[in-house]
Amino acid sequence: MTQEQDRVVIFDTTLRDGEQSPGATMTHAEKLEIASLLDEMGVDIIEAGFPIASEGDFAAVAEIAKNAKNSVICGLARAQLPDIDRCWEAIKHASRPRIHTFIGTSPLHRAIPNLTMDEMAERIDQTVSHARNLCDNVQWSPMDATRTEEDYLCRTVEIAIKAGATTINIPDTVGYTAPRESAALIRMLLERVPGADEIVFATHCHNDLGMATANSLAAVEAGARQIECTINGLGERAGNTALEEVVMALKVRNDIMPFQTGIDTTKLMNISRRVATVSGFPVQFNKAIVGKNAFAHESGIHQDGMLKNAETFEIMRPEDVGLTETNIVMGKHSGRAALRSKLEDLGFELGDNQLKDVFVRFKELADRKKEIYEEDLIALMRTTTDPEDERIKLVSLRVVCGTEGPQQADMTLEVDGTEHQTSQTGDGPVDASFNCIKALVSHTARLQLYQVHAVTEGTDAQATVSVRLDEDGRIVTGQSADTDTVVASVRAYVHALNRLLVRRKKGGTDKREINYKDVG
Repeated sequence: MTQEQDRVVIFDTTLRDGEQSPGATMTHAEKLEIASLLDEMGVDIIEAGFPIASEGDFAAVAEIAKNAKNSVICGLARAQLPDIDRCWEAIKHASRPRIHTFIGTSPLHRAIPNLTMDEMAERIDQTVSHARNLCDNVQWSPMDATRTEEDYLCRTVEIAIKAGATTINIPDTVGYTAPRESAALIRMLLERVPGADEIVFATHCHNDLGMATANSLAAVEAGARQIECTINGLGERAGNTALEEVVMALKVRNDIMPFQTGIDTTKLMNISRRVATVSGFPVQFNKAIVGKNAFAHESGIHQDGMLKNAETFEIMRPEDVGLTETNIVMGKHSGRAALRSKLEDLGFELGDNQLKDVFVRFKELADRKKEIYEEDLIALMRTTTDPEDERIKLVSLRVVCGTEGPQQADMTLEVDGTEHQTSQTGDGPVDASFNCIKALVSHTARLQLYQVHAVTEGTDAQATVSVRLDEDGRIVTGQSADTDTVVASVRAYVHALNRLLVRRKKGGTDKREINYKDVG
């Protein structure tokens, strides 16, 4: 890369916008872990959360701010003074803090607080000025910018710049725009707004029409120098711009997009796996850059070309994104040191007590499965839980199934240290098992999602199961893996219930309870 290349700032909002995905709520420890990985990877700005949303969100943002080594730590605040003050309290101990405040400027969003154009303009001036008096790094966003009248958008952006905003983010809140429009909007603002050449323009795109990455790159070509994105494209509805996609697009096609980022791309696969694990949202197999099939070649023509020259069908090397060159097979004779080494290669740093627990489960898996691949180890790590949050445990399960009904499950659960047993029937062994759980653990949660994936090939493959539950606005996701699909299903359900009990204890629901909407 030449020194003449423009630097594109990477703003990651996995911990804020990504976590808004129903069921993607992360624990305090998981948020700190993901923030640390983002920091190590070279992300310029980490939007750590929405501090006024809950005490838990405030605590996570505050701790991330204190621990960050390199990244700017940003908190989100609505255009309200209490929000901004709370945000500052959370991030003020960061070596490089940023306040991000926003308000919806489109006709549809102006109608929500019932503000006239002039009243909203006054609110923007007041809140951005207040934020700038607290922090010298302030970002402002006109939510639903792509559906805001151009004249009014220019007016509000000018007000925000004069009030002290150092970054102006232009969100495509509902994923409505197209690349040509995305570029034109940035050019228009740079040409029409006084002071626009003295601040940084950012782009924040959603993927409702599948164009988030294209829209973000088009905005950069037009003059934006900050991309807002998430790991794996995690986010509400169809998700956000995927960090791994824009970063690798700029790297691979540097010939036509001469921009650079500070991202260490060899860490992409590791953080993708960790976000998938802690969020409970698996990465689709054909996902660009980090999907399981992103570097797989099955057709005869493709395989022949790969054997002769990898560049025939690969525009980037697997190691560029952190994929190991060899998938070492492990088995029941593999030792603890080998397991630790392999897990470290996969991005899992374990303490001695954690390794002891994982090693026991690894040996149990090795007794049932002859060969254990990387995917098996990743699935094994997904089942790791915090003992403090594990109030419900599966003790035993026996199912009766087949063509002759009814299907029955006999189950024993340990709930708060006491064992309880029941037998239930159902429409298949999984349904019968879930009926057992409902009988033993009182809850009104509705099953939103039940998903099964085979981790590897073969009849002895592990099944990874995801279960999403919704109880009065509290949405949680549980995951587990096992060579027995029914056992994996039960453990995933139990994992979700344990998370639900934690949410009940904290009294939290989805962040929508405070009536705020997504920025972008």
